[in-house]
Amino acid sequence: MTSFQAVVLGLIQGLTEFIPVSSSGHLVLVPHYLNWHVSTSQTFIFDVLVQWGTLFAVFIYFRDELSSIIKATTFETLKGRPFKTNESRLGWFIVVATIPSVIIGLLFKSSIEAVFTNPNYTAIFLLLTAFLLILAEVLGERKRTTENMKWLDAIWIGCSQVLALLPGISRSGATIAGGMTRNFTRFSAAKFSFLMSVPVMIGAGILALRDLVSLPSPENFLFPLLIGFTTALISGYFAIRWLIAYLNSRSLYIFAAYCIVFGTLTLYLNNP
Repeated sequence: MTSFQAVVLGLIQGLTEFIPVSSSGHLVLVPHYLNWHVSTSQTFIFDVLVQWGTLFAVFIYFRDELSSIIKATTFETLKGRPFKTNESRLGWFIVVATIPSVIIGLLFKSSIEAVFTNPNYTAIFLLLTAFLLILAEVLGERKRTTENMKWLDAIWIGCSQVLALLPGISRSGATIAGGMTRNFTRFSAAKFSFLMSVPVMIGAGILALRDLVSLPSPENFLFPLLIGFTTALISGYFAIRWLIAYLNSRSLYIFAAYCIVFGTLTLYLNNP
């Protein structure tokens, strides 16, 4: 992997991790269309580890909220009253919402990695992302906030996140849609989506580090990783800022339209 490829893929990861058009789908399709010959093992490890750049973007943007949640969850749990405050409840909701993806990701890791090599699957899943976004706009009443979140909401959104293990299904799109179908506002659904990305990306990155060490000459892969990480961090931070402002007054339809066009075009080009 060259430095230029690392910059391009890092930029794509940073922008599309939070904007609901599927970062994994773009990281599969862009190298495919540009005819970049990068080994499948390297591509998957790079994609997962560069997500840590966007993870740090979440840390920076939501530093105050994350600090409050971690402190409240730790202190209130140690005192035997884990659900006393809004912050501690939210912390446990994030934990609960993470569990389905962890279980499915570990059980079907090999099968999920194999899907990343097929552009047709990615295109189909992009169309599914569009469907989820449209469904959220049609069904969601957009009147609830995270302050009145319940256990069933966290489980539902967590199950929505499982879909995003597949390339082409946007993690932010699936979880925002999951929140909106539980009648959360777009802003509240997006905020919870970004916060719940933290444990998932930490866990996936740790597993990818193990795979990185098993590569022949992993030290040759470190510089492209650093470039991709930095690019993803910077672009991811600005993507969060932009999307939060956008969702305060606008719908998800534009992202659904993009996924439909991109997915349909990919199917057409790969199946003439």
